[in-house]
Amino acid sequence: MEQRWTNARIATMAGDELGLIDDGVVAAKDGRIVYAGPATGAPTTAAKAHDCEGRLITPGLIDCHTHLVHGGNRANEWAMRLEGASYEEIARAGGGILSTMRATREASEEELVESALPRLDALIAEGVTTIEIKSGYGLSTDDELKMLRAARALGGHRAIRVEPTFLGAHAIPPEYKGKSDTYIDLVVCEMIPAAAPLASAVDAFCEGIGFSPAQCTRVIESAQAHGLAVKLHAEQLSALHGSALAARHGALSADHLEHATDEDVRAMAEAGTVAVLLPGAYYFMRETKLPPVDAMRRHGTRIALATDNNPGTSPTTSLLLMLNMGATLFGLTVVEALRGVTVNAAAALGLGQEVGTLEAGKACDLAIWNVSDPAELVYRIGFNPLHQRIKDGQ
Repeated sequence: MEQRWTNARIATMAGDELGLIDDGVVAAKDGRIVYAGPATGAPTTAAKAHDCEGRLITPGLIDCHTHLVHGGNRANEWAMRLEGASYEEIARAGGGILSTMRATREASEEELVESALPRLDALIAEGVTTIEIKSGYGLSTDDELKMLRAARALGGHRAIRVEPTFLGAHAIPPEYKGKSDTYIDLVVCEMIPAAAPLASAVDAFCEGIGFSPAQCTRVIESAQAHGLAVKLHAEQLSALHGSALAARHGALSADHLEHATDEDVRAMAEAGTVAVLLPGAYYFMRETKLPPVDAMRRHGTRIALATDNNPGTSPTTSLLLMLNMGATLFGLTVVEALRGVTVNAAAALGLGQEVGTLEAGKACDLAIWNVSDPAELVYRIGFNPLHQRIKDGQ
């Protein structure tokens, strides 16, 4: 089926800026874009036409870092922190990531899907057409696979592209307390081979409270041996140079990065590893050390933004809010923020040839907005101007 969206202002995201075209047209056939450009150059066809009445069209938004699938929530822990309880006190009381682990292990695959759907629907309602979903709360082979199957199932329940990521090296489960190397043996030798048919990529938490660079290297090497892309949680709490490690292995992305050094950022730029910034976690955890955005600009490191939706440190389901937070908290420009949830987010998932820009040959994933100025998408808080979301031309 051929379709055309006319009388629009389109932000193609092609090139280095927003690629704005006034009086633009997007034409698609069989779910793929065949033309995106000025009306004067648009091909003449009998395609069904949709008059956008001057609205802005961007690529469908991409949330490239989420933990959307999980059991339970940690609202009570948040309330305890507000009353002065420390992370250690909450952990001793049975809270923290292990409380989510227990809830996730107890939930069936169907229950995980059911609980994740409202969170997914909130993102879809803001124009998200592609989402990455990590495992990492099962911390056993069966439960990690259950999470990955649930993530894939979400793509069958909604018109959205789901990229599942295996994050077995997220935390040390209680049955392996004091035996982190033994747990990594399990991740490398059993979990990754089992997860390979279900996952698009493998991630790990490279931190003092997570796993060492040496342990993460084992995870990365196993992932690559099984044909999976890699990414890394790095430099969120300390400078272990996990981002440089990720770059050395050609990782798609390194994420968080508050403590990344100039050398880390340069290594990422040279390798093409995308810097995924997560302002929701920065805000929720009341962090004070900013990611080195100026160094990223200087070295030409590509910057993406994501919700980091998770029950413990970023319980947000608004990618539009992340646009504003990325600008307000991290100092991103409108161009940087919008590219961060489109073309650069696509690169962070290895999908740059498929989505992220409005160009011929790519999937016809569109977000049509009740605005004409792209800055409004970054400027407003708590306001959703989405007019229509198009996934694969539908």
